[in-house]
Amino acid sequence: MTKALEGIRVVDLTVWFQGPVAAQHLADFGADVIKVERPKGGDQGRGVRSIKALPIGDWNQYFLVINRNKKSMAIDLKKPEGQEIMYRLIEKADVFLSNMGLAWLEARNLSYDKLKAINPRLVYATNTGYGRFGGVDKPAFDMTVQAITGAMARLGEPGQPPIYLGMGSGDAYGGIMSALGIMLALYQRNRTGEGQYLDASLYGAQLFLAAPYLQSFLAGNAKSALQHSRKMVENPLWNVYPTADKWIYLCAENTDDAFARLCRALGAAELAEDSRFQTVDGRRAQSEALVAALDSHLEVKPHGDWLEAMQAQGLASSPINNLADVAKDEQAWQNAYFTKAYCEEVKREVDVRGLPVTLSKTPGEVATLGPQLGQDTEILMMDLLEYEWDEIEAFKAKGAIP
Repeated sequence: MTKALEGIRVVDLTVWFQGPVAAQHLADFGADVIKVERPKGGDQGRGVRSIKALPIGDWNQYFLVINRNKKSMAIDLKKPEGQEIMYRLIEKADVFLSNMGLAWLEARNLSYDKLKAINPRLVYATNTGYGRFGGVDKPAFDMTVQAITGAMARLGEPGQPPIYLGMGSGDAYGGIMSALGIMLALYQRNRTGEGQYLDASLYGAQLFLAAPYLQSFLAGNAKSALQHSRKMVENPLWNVYPTADKWIYLCAENTDDAFARLCRALGAAELAEDSRFQTVDGRRAQSEALVAALDSHLEVKPHGDWLEAMQAQGLASSPINNLADVAKDEQAWQNAYFTKAYCEEVKREVDVRGLPVTLSKTPGEVATLGPQLGQDTEILMMDLLEYEWDEIEAFKAKGAIP
């Protein structure tokens, strides 16, 4: 079956997470993604086991999943001969994607102006830390950028440490933004015949991730920037609550009807009759007392009982699952948000995250996990770049390729 992005060739000069996951989205839907890596060590993501950057089990899920459906070329871009190979690759590419620093790219003669001169149709995409303008040039990690966006400061209980959203959440969002920018630029190129330069920064992506509260603050609501206690909320019917076995999230408007239905679900007639809670303003003003009362009712039974009772009353609520719960969710498997793929490293099928978007006629797939370092170098040089074997041997002799 034809894939949606079949015929698009991407030169993927990225490492770690944001850049590789941007290229992964394109590869999942059929783009021919050629991952260019340094001959010694390759993408640093290959080494997460040795540097203990995060727990990965018995196979390197960090690298293999975000580099799935890709080919790998090992090229030493510090050598002129390596740059020559890259230039021939650029001639045949639609997209150049990199999250290397702009000075790093300049030093290897891979600037936008240089590559544009080779291929005017090229979409040149960078993933910077903080954007192209403003002069900020310092290391950017998912957690350090989350820290400066204000998102972390908004989360958690007052007086307690701010909460980090989790390993790679901002990087993953930045990757989606980068893939979106690439598709927009390709659409424009198909209309005009000209490529362009785009940047999707980690900072910009995470500011957008914080958008609901950030926009509220920009509109004049200073409280949006602050941590808020779950015990003192504007609407106690839109809040997290403990049950006998796990937390749940209740999402209901602060209306008299919704409160009456909640009291029926809880079998709490005394709350419905409590004069403090009988009006919208009263429930808002007495939120601490109401939250405490709801805590007392909810923590005596398991979450399943309460969710069933709330559903019967037309109230939206959900368990707050952990990752083990989510991994067993049949809804996620039925929609291929989780899938299985063969892992050569451990010689078995493994569970992997699937695709977040489904297309009815040109669906994506996880055909292969990440490639071995440089596994496609010679075949690509012969078949795609049309080098002769003696030329390839000469490149090897000069150290441009392994």
